[in-house]
Amino acid sequence: MITPQPAPTRAGTRSPRPAWPAWLLSAALASGWLPPAHAQADAQSQAGVAAQTTPAITLAAAWDKALAANPGLQAARHGAAAADGLVMQSQARPNPELAVNIEDTRPETRTNTVQINQRIELGGKREARMQLADSEKAAAEAGVTAALAALRYQLLINFNELLLAQQRVDFASQTHALATQALDAANKRVQAGKVPPLEASRAQVAQANAAMELEQAHALTRVAQHNLAALWGGRGAELGLASGDFLTTTAAPTAEQLDQRLDEAPAMVLAQRALAQSQAASAVERSKRVQDPTVSLGVKRARDVGRNQVFVGVSIPLPLFDRNAGNQLQALRKVDQAEQQLQDQRLQLQAQVFAARQQWISSNQQVALLQSQVIPTAQSAYELAVRGFSLGKFSFLDVLDAQRSLFDSRRQLLDQLMASHRARAEIERIFGTPALAAAPGV
Repeated sequence: MITPQPAPTRAGTRSPRPAWPAWLLSAALASGWLPPAHAQADAQSQAGVAAQTTPAITLAAAWDKALAANPGLQAARHGAAAADGLVMQSQARPNPELAVNIEDTRPETRTNTVQINQRIELGGKREARMQLADSEKAAAEAGVTAALAALRYQLLINFNELLLAQQRVDFASQTHALATQALDAANKRVQAGKVPPLEASRAQVAQANAAMELEQAHALTRVAQHNLAALWGGRGAELGLASGDFLTTTAAPTAEQLDQRLDEAPAMVLAQRALAQSQAASAVERSKRVQDPTVSLGVKRARDVGRNQVFVGVSIPLPLFDRNAGNQLQALRKVDQAEQQLQDQRLQLQAQVFAARQQWISSNQQVALLQSQVIPTAQSAYELAVRGFSLGKFSFLDVLDAQRSLFDSRRQLLDQLMASHRARAEIERIFGTPALAAAPGV
């Protein structure tokens, strides 16, 4: 189990230093535990800083902002709306044609002809064209679904990275306070003549490294805030802390459950729509094998005859040279291409799902191992080293080694927690599953 952690520290602020004995404070900070009075004061201080700036943002609130203002999602929606015009246009029939002919320039022998020509579509051309437009609209709508899944994935990653950055700030604050108290303890022992000055130099180096790590953690928090706000065109300075449970992981689904839903993945739906679109385009090219006749109806006025003559005509193209064979062949080959791309897309998704699920399981196992064995053991070793140093049984080098082991194990815990959240987000991106209903912090 993870020991209780103090509330995340906002970037640019530091927790006040408790006035405890050096060895007791070192052990308390190493274990992540503070007495209730100190913990309450620390929480109130940090809450006051947050209240003076910006309230914490939840995952649901961030999703609402991104859903309303993300440029990529809006572009996909406009593309789907544009497909409505394509569907409307596909239903239109050919326009009639008005033709006026004048024969002879002499008024007494001039002949005037007015006629209307109407092309009649045969072979199911209009129906095939409408089916192609419907398939393109379906592909555009599938693109919106894919854009939603991609945006949800990026939101989850950026939000969890902000939670991770806040945990690193909290961890770095504890490390800095611990190193400062250790430096004070080492200086006192040097002044008392119990240890050589080298011990104080080592403690001073450790304290300087902890200060740099704290500053870097604050910088990473500001970057994470900027990346999250960028999803809806906001600014990182407008964001407060992220409110979520970063320390909780969920179990990965079974391989059978994922495989059964693979055909519902947005990428698979896009590939299926592309196949349907190529098939519809092939049907349009096949329909062009039937030639469209043009019916003519007109009136002819001959001055020398002195009366009007009504005439009806029909013209039919003769497919002697152009039978549209090349376009038909191209359309058929594109259907074959789309079918193979659909199969290739499924294989790629299977590989991605397998890799993400294995990472999810592996990260969860390492998190459980770190929480149950590694960190508690490292904490015990560090507490013994601190007490032994205070009693003169160990050198400060032993304290630094124990401290380094504890800090490394905690860093590994944060890395594996982020890897678990990232793998889960990757699975949900592939399947387009809304993660917000069960995601931490909602």
